[in-house]
Amino acid sequence: MLNKLETHRSMAIAIIQLLRWHKPEGRLILMIPALWAVFLAADGKPPLPLVGVIVLGALTTSAAGCVINDLWDRNIDPEVERTKNRPIASRTLSVKVGIVVAIVSIFCAAVLALYLNALSFWLCVAAVPVIVLYPGAKRVFPVPQLVLSIAWGFAVLISWSAVTKNLSQPSWLLWGATVLWTLGFDTVYAMSDREDDKRIGVNSSALFFGDYAPTAIALFYIGTLTLLGYLGLTIHLHIAFWLSLAIAAIGWIWQFLNLKDKDLPIIAYSQMFKQNVWIGFILLVGMIAGYLI
Repeated sequence: MLNKLETHRSMAIAIIQLLRWHKPEGRLILMIPALWAVFLAADGKPPLPLVGVIVLGALTTSAAGCVINDLWDRNIDPEVERTKNRPIASRTLSVKVGIVVAIVSIFCAAVLALYLNALSFWLCVAAVPVIVLYPGAKRVFPVPQLVLSIAWGFAVLISWSAVTKNLSQPSWLLWGATVLWTLGFDTVYAMSDREDDKRIGVNSSALFFGDYAPTAIALFYIGTLTLLGYLGLTIHLHIAFWLSLAIAAIGWIWQFLNLKDKDLPIIAYSQMFKQNVWIGFILLVGMIAGYLI
């Protein structure tokens, strides 16, 4: 009996790790653009049930994406220092269990999508192939982080249209900002795997840009700031938004200056990724308060 309980406990822990629930920053960083969109589209006052659906949708979708990624990379992850202990890579969980968890996650996301209007629902459907195919992009596409960025962008389009039932110019400005921001922070994240990726023979934006990766990241962040600034002007956000944008700019400048150090420890890239979660939430607060202050 005790052995059976211990087995179930170990499997539960492994499934939590498979879903990355023990690393919340990866879940939060997908939720942030979705929350940006739902609050901006609703002039800072979206219906609370819709916010709940968006939050749960982000959690279930990112969970499904993590499992699908690990299924794709089950023979690659054991060769990478950062990912070798993931449950499927380490054979703690079987591929069959991974498939079941992925199906359950997708089903939960699909049920939540039924709450949305027709446009938002079909945008959810359109996002599925991008989410499913993204992990394979590193095998054939030189900048796979762009595919991830497009997947991230769906969070904006789905959430915005869930409020307005259409996609106007501001929604596309926010979409562009999200795509560029994602390219920036995910290239930072990819820099920690450069040696392993090069040895295995898979692609990443960090390898594609090489020594110019810090400059490319800076340009992505500048593009993000530019589009968010234009968005703020377009929808007439007040001083609180501009203060949050200034804080984001300081954070991204600090990251760029540190990324130029070629002797940066590997853990620093992960820390910068986590910093982007805080930056994203600061911008969210600024967007909400920007309608008031």
